[in-house]
Amino acid sequence: MSKKIFVNLPVKDLKKSMAFFAALGFGFNMQFTDETTACMVVSDDIYVMLLAEAKFREFTPKPVCDATTCTEVLVSLSCQSREELDELVRQAVAAGGTTPTDRKDFGIMVQHGFQDPDGHLWELVFMEPDATP
Repeated sequence: MSKKIFVNLPVKDLKKSMAFFAALGFGFNMQFTDETTACMVVSDDIYVMLLAEAKFREFTPKPVCDATTCTEVLVSLSCQSREELDELVRQAVAAGGTTPTDRKDFGIMVQHGFQDPDGHLWELVFMEPDATP
């Protein structure tokens, strides 16, 4: 059995966050979604649990940081092409996200990303298939 990853992120408005990520083409596993939690499906082995802040606090004794002023995590996702990377950033901005940094093209690799409505940073990367042995 392959390992799965569940990234847990606190959100201020669960419905707004779900609408934002749905606009980027992500789906949700409704079996694990309710009024306080949404299970966003990134791939067969990667999920992002969007948790209303009160629900998120149940899982940690530490204060929840404000991701609009502090960075608690960079969520990095690979893209299949430069075009997919650019389109995902475009969709994020159209859905209300921002781009806190400029697109960087390193020749064999392109990096860009967006900040979601809660301030979480999402880094997108495309690397040319022939660039790695």
